[in-house]
Amino acid sequence: MAEPTQVFTSPHVLEYPYSRSTGPVIGSFLTALRDGVLIGIRGTGGIVIVPPTEYDPYTSEETSGIVEVGPGGVVTSWAWVADPLPQHPLQHPFAWALVQLDGADTAMLHALDAGSPEAVSTGMRVTASWKPAEERVGNIFDLRAFVPEEAK
Repeated sequence: MAEPTQVFTSPHVLEYPYSRSTGPVIGSFLTALRDGVLIGIRGTGGIVIVPPTEYDPYTSEETSGIVEVGPGGVVTSWAWVADPLPQHPLQHPFAWALVQLDGADTAMLHALDAGSPEAVSTGMRVTASWKPAEERVGNIFDLRAFVPEEAK
């Protein structure tokens, strides 16, 4: 008869802790958010990319020249979230929307706080709704959500 096999166990945590600097482009974007301002960057041919990137997504060339955009813009696409999850930016029904800000040639994805799906449409005008200045820390959630322009 074979002797029982003894199983040895040891707790082990696998993790990859790291820090990443934001660099001059994303750092400028986050600082502007903290200050209640939206910015983009000029890409090839003068297009304005929002959020700003270090390289033009169409040509891979370096970008340069920070540009203030918005705070208003147009919804180019959207999807309604009837039951938000705990990690969502709003804890009541909202839309994820692609918003092309005034002065930008690309759209950025963010929450749209419109109240109901009937209040949202492609082409509608929206504007930025910010957290109070004393609560801003320099991240994307400083921009609480976009709201319909007439609601502001």
